[in-house]
Amino acid sequence: MAESSIISDQKVEPLAKKGMDRVTKVYVWDMDETLILLKSLLNGTYAQAFNGLKDVQKGMEIGRMWEKHILQICDDLFFYEQIENYNKPFLDAMSQYDDGLDLSNYDFNQDGFSPPSDNVNKRRLAYRHRTIANKYKQGLHNILDQEMINVWEELYNLTDEYTDRWLSSARAFLEQCSGRKEDPTHRLASPDGIINHTDAKFEPINVLVTSGSLIPSLVKCLLFRLDNSIAHENVYSSWEVGKPQCFQWIKERFDGPNVHFCVIGDGWEECEGAQAMRWPFVKIAMNPGLTLRTLGYYFAVVYGDPDSENNEDES
Repeated sequence: MAESSIISDQKVEPLAKKGMDRVTKVYVWDMDETLILLKSLLNGTYAQAFNGLKDVQKGMEIGRMWEKHILQICDDLFFYEQIENYNKPFLDAMSQYDDGLDLSNYDFNQDGFSPPSDNVNKRRLAYRHRTIANKYKQGLHNILDQEMINVWEELYNLTDEYTDRWLSSARAFLEQCSGRKEDPTHRLASPDGIINHTDAKFEPINVLVTSGSLIPSLVKCLLFRLDNSIAHENVYSSWEVGKPQCFQWIKERFDGPNVHFCVIGDGWEECEGAQAMRWPFVKIAMNPGLTLRTLGYYFAVVYGDPDSENNEDES
């Protein structure tokens, strides 16, 4: 199957059928150095940027601990040893080969899985992807033992403290974009200050496009507590295809008359991809602090101010 046509295996969201006065905002997120920190912990550049105020070795050790847990969960629970060399850009990429077999008693270690060059092994890969999707929906608290959960939570809190609350701040803002938490700097239309995208005539969708391979990226979403805001079907790996191709798939999947896209990240590839799509790009630097009001300015530059348009229509 050609990579450029693989979008046909994902469901195209019927956004164009929604009310014409409803704006759908698709937030396209980068992962590392945006929603999480990992690479800069591992290589020490995060701590070095503080000119001696942070312990470089401590940060690198924290990064190594994350790396260990990510790989352990990938191998133990997400078939990574079996499918590492068969990366796909999203979990539904092989869904056309899935015949819906009940996998309750399926033995993944004895099914003879080999490189997915024929329909039989493509179906076996699709089974693994379906199982991974179900585990993602369950969440780590339902698939890890209590000892591992305690280790994970301690590491998360240690990392959050070391990074001056980067993780919790990024996650809180992601939840604000999802319409589930208050942004004190932008209270929209709700009199009690709670963001309500329905009242504000906005519907949010969070999409992740990461340069890492797919399975570790899904595990990172779980470990860094992003899974409540980013569904498994909205996680894309640009490992082989590049971010511009992923952006094109996202546009085809969600596009409609009132759909606005915005890319949020720290790298040149997502910046160039956003420019090619004529989407606003918000660059994350060493401080992850963003507000919905700030994002609103970026949307307004490209798409105009919907509030102004509404005011003109009412005048």
